[in-house]
Amino acid sequence: MLLIGNGILITRDENNSWFENGAVAVESNTIKEAGDHFTLKAKYPGAEFIDAGGGVIMPGFINAHTHIYSGLARGLSIDGNDPTDFLEILEGTWWAIDRRLTLDRTRASAYATILECIRNGVTTIFDHHASFGEIPGSLFAIKDVAVELGIRSCLCYEVSERDGKEKTEQAIKENKEFAVWAAKENDSMIKAMFGGHALFTISDSTFEKMVEANNGLTGFHIHVAEGMNDVYDSLKNYGCRPLNRLLYNGILGEKTLLGHCIHISPAEMDIIKETGTMTVNNPESNMGNAVGCAPVLQMLKKGITVGMGTDAYTHDMLESLKVFLLIQRHNQCKPNVGFGEAFQMLFDNNRVIAEKYFGRPIGVIKEGAAADVIVMDYHPFTPFSGENVNGHILFGMMGRHCTTTVINGRVLYKDRRFTFADEEKLNAFILEQSRGLWGELNNRAY
Repeated sequence: MLLIGNGILITRDENNSWFENGAVAVESNTIKEAGDHFTLKAKYPGAEFIDAGGGVIMPGFINAHTHIYSGLARGLSIDGNDPTDFLEILEGTWWAIDRRLTLDRTRASAYATILECIRNGVTTIFDHHASFGEIPGSLFAIKDVAVELGIRSCLCYEVSERDGKEKTEQAIKENKEFAVWAAKENDSMIKAMFGGHALFTISDSTFEKMVEANNGLTGFHIHVAEGMNDVYDSLKNYGCRPLNRLLYNGILGEKTLLGHCIHISPAEMDIIKETGTMTVNNPESNMGNAVGCAPVLQMLKKGITVGMGTDAYTHDMLESLKVFLLIQRHNQCKPNVGFGEAFQMLFDNNRVIAEKYFGRPIGVIKEGAAADVIVMDYHPFTPFSGENVNGHILFGMMGRHCTTTVINGRVLYKDRRFTFADEEKLNAFILEQSRGLWGELNNRAY
């Protein structure tokens, strides 16, 4: 039994319960009870106790779209790479990196990403991987790291024809083998999706092979209309818009997740809604790539489930929350929009997405939910109550405030130290692999 208490408790449950001095009782991998600190302390006197020190106790964050393959890119500059549009960013940066990712470099990327996630209070990730340098076994390599470090993960490999037929077939096979393994194992912490890159890198014949290989095992996780390339390619080569292509090819459905969806029409939104398909917005990445502002507010009005991701631009979900509000208000030229929607995406819709895959309440503190709990070292100097929680989260909290991360009942990070990982040893391995990657990209030693 584990008891996390002596802090302000935010449950994010149906009642948005608030406890001035609350606690969470955890039994095995499940939340047993949440409530008043002194009541639960007396009720479970033998429980291991984690003292929140007057900070904030809340559910762990869910990142609905990230890229482990970017884990070794921090601080990297590729000689001669000065992209002027989105396609040049892909070709000059990300495709150049993933073509040089071996299994060891994929492992290093996974270690780097997952450590950062745990450090920022992220307890569940939906990853969209690419390592065209070495595809076979890459999802299993990431899975092994996720299991070792203890994070809940839903993984897929991005199918793309950009590197030829052999790599396309390897990507399809990797998705299929991992999806079959995940279905057989039925591990509560590791799930699979079937990944696809942008539509302009996938032909209809490849979509047909993807659907056949998937055979209803899981949903698809695919980039859609992130740049105008998808729109131009679909109209020119297929005579329809991107969502129509996905519909005709059997990609859409209640377990499919579409990344970005920036350049979609109202009619395409209707297709998303009618098929029960989910989408995920990545505001910082969209701004950084200068690809535009997704029509999230319109999608939400239509009743589409829109979650929040980072596209690996950051591993701090609260950073994405803040930027989402800014870009939407800037785009609408209205300073009074997006507030409620931001929190709906992060705390409600991300939970909906995760629960479809992991089959239990996640991202909420209530009896029976997965025991994913974080403690934030946040001590406000203004009034803090159940009425203004969201205002404090938006304008006061950051991922760096996380001091303790509990995932599935395991205390993985306590008092800003990893409990199950040798951070120094892992950092040395990550550095070794990144030096090799950077050396190949720039033909010099690091």
